[in-house]
Amino acid sequence: MPRASLAKSPHDVAAMFDGIADRYDLTNDLLSLGQDRLWRRAVVRAVDPRPGERVLDLAAGTGTSTQPLTRTGAFVVPCDFSLGMARVGKRTRPWLPFVAGDALRLPFSDASFDAVTMSFGLRNVVDVHGALVELRRVTRPGGRIVICEFSHPVWRPFRAVYERYLARVVPAIARRVASDPESYVYLAESIQAWPTQAELAAMMAAAGWEALEWRNLSAGIVALHRGRRP
Repeated sequence: MPRASLAKSPHDVAAMFDGIADRYDLTNDLLSLGQDRLWRRAVVRAVDPRPGERVLDLAAGTGTSTQPLTRTGAFVVPCDFSLGMARVGKRTRPWLPFVAGDALRLPFSDASFDAVTMSFGLRNVVDVHGALVELRRVTRPGGRIVICEFSHPVWRPFRAVYERYLARVVPAIARRVASDPESYVYLAESIQAWPTQAELAAMMAAAGWEALEWRNLSAGIVALHRGRRP
């Protein structure tokens, strides 16, 4: 059975990310030891955006994940529930067409996008199944999905080290650099409670996605899931 979700209420999630928006990208870079840049490049390769395609980048935050997707000529829409994140993103990347939106009630028509992607945001949605179904709704038939999310290292000794890092090191670093350190305590706990790679793939299948596969990044700290809408 999938692990229990620690996701907060939508209001609490929005308030949490509003509070950490200003230093969010810097903090993530430090906490991931720079690995987040490698993960973003892997997402771009998995999405494979093509000139003229429409791509939805959900939970886009400040647009750090969106910008690389635009370099191939695709039209990419960054969408996030946090207005604070969108404001910081619009200030730093004014050319991106930021849209405020709830993952469970996206403000887009059916079959609007050739591809949809979500990096490190699905874990913070109250209803994961509902979000996956909603992403399917706005994707055209034959369109693709890429979910990049924290996962679980597959090598047991490394997993134990990683769990200690989440429990001890992440809060310590966050206290020094983050605008709201307590938010990162929740984020670390939510990573540990998140489903395994196989469990998330099963959840995506239950939401109607097919041709599912995943690839572990950084020894399973992160997993990149891909699929298609029938």
